Amino acid sequence: MRITSKGQITIPIGIREKYGLLPNTKVEFIPDKDMVRLRKARAVQHRGNKLIARMSGKATVKMTTEEIMALTRGE
Repeated sequence: MRITSKGQITIPIGIREKYGLLPNTKVEFIPDKDMVRLRKARAVQHRGNKLIARMSGKATVKMTTEEIMALTRGE
């Protein structure tokens, strides 16, 4: 296997399938002594996900869906 002039390589299909390296999968290179390891990039938690995680389970008012909908409609 060779690196192209653009710095690209082809990961063999067996390795891609075994490790779930699908198109558009983010990967990272980890230097390790005299070699480089390739792995899936660790998931980055986005701002929206962090906000939802902080708010989860924080509601203190016990209302039914119908009561909430009535409030939003101004009934």
